[in-house]
Amino acid sequence: MSQYLQVSLAFLLLGALLLSAPLQAAGLRAELVDSQGQPLANGVLSLRSLADPAAVSATAIMDQRLQQFAPTVLAVRSGTSVTFPNSDNIRHHVYSFSLAKRFELRLYQGTPSEPVIFDKPGVVVLGCNIHDWMVGYVYVTDDPWFAVSDEQGRLNLDQLPPGRYTASIWHPQAPQMLPQAAGEVQVTEAVLEQRFTLATQAPAAQAAPSAPVSAFGDAFKKARDAAQ
Repeated sequence: MSQYLQVSLAFLLLGALLLSAPLQAAGLRAELVDSQGQPLANGVLSLRSLADPAAVSATAIMDQRLQQFAPTVLAVRSGTSVTFPNSDNIRHHVYSFSLAKRFELRLYQGTPSEPVIFDKPGVVVLGCNIHDWMVGYVYVTDDPWFAVSDEQGRLNLDQLPPGRYTASIWHPQAPQMLPQAAGEVQVTEAVLEQRFTLATQAPAAQAAPSAPVSAFGDAFKKARDAAQ
């Protein structure tokens, strides 16, 4: 084998290795904290840019387990169809009076045959007409990039096209329950790590289990006042 052929094969092998090596996708690793620096669970971080992709049909699930909505906060893009399975062995009656989506799923077990389409951005507060302490949230946004923080206040946004984004944060305890501007984020080819701070209001006082207050009523009142 000639020296020229050996060099050519070496370059071909190197090229094949480079092409097969996984490329690091651009993304954001974010941490949400309150004004005291404590992790903020169930917060929504959303991003918007001038080059947002077109909306596509999407589906999501808001379950009911152990007489609680699961997850507590579900973030979806406008136009998403959400199913409401009942995984408990008792019946639930799900409803919302929120301006962003008013609907009612009368007393049922299992999964309703028709999903609920959330076609308008805003905060939808969920309640159960049977279990007054149950409260959940569907955060509907026009932004194409979003995620909900975990118990450590962390969330990941993967496969982000490089560019400049406008960020906003929402949380059930945000002032007037409105999304808050969170500045701009510059995404490059690498994974960006960034912390976001959101001032929150104190949660409503919890009553004894034997005499629960209406958590839904309190959450709905805040959402209604914010929409006016």
